[in-house]
Amino acid sequence: MPSQQYDRIDRAILEHLQRHGRTANVDLAEAVRLSPSSALRRTKALEADGVIAGYRAELDRERVGLGLTVFVSLRVEQHSRETSRQIEQRLTEIPAVVACHVVSGEADFLVEIAVPDLATYELVLLDEILAIGPVRDARSTFAIRTIRSRGPLPLDRWPAARGR
Repeated sequence: MPSQQYDRIDRAILEHLQRHGRTANVDLAEAVRLSPSSALRRTKALEADGVIAGYRAELDRERVGLGLTVFVSLRVEQHSRETSRQIEQRLTEIPAVVACHVVSGEADFLVEIAVPDLATYELVLLDEILAIGPVRDARSTFAIRTIRSRGPLPLDRWPAARGR
């Protein structure tokens, strides 16, 4: 739950930045109908609150040689907070891991891997993932084609403000 309350202007700023991350502050201000100084102040406040977690370039996986996406469902033994921390630590050290989630259901973790090919995935699976002590089972699902891989997040359900 957000620690602050945000209004429709904050939402408009976030929606615009999700779609146009490299936009100049003047253009952002115009798009959300604010002065440039107000737009910058609000954007900086959203950054300081941690709502805007960062900025980055979105790369085409195929063009950078990482055309194989694999989703790996992991089951672990010895369920505990310490076991979870150990697995999380080890998974974040694997460069091929691009996303990792703790999940409920048959699996305990869902890991997204980006690699150039099946041979590289085999190395990552055998030498890195299955080498994590508490991991007892890994099930792989290969993406045939990616239709959509990122947001924008649906902010229409985001809590509205009563203040700001």
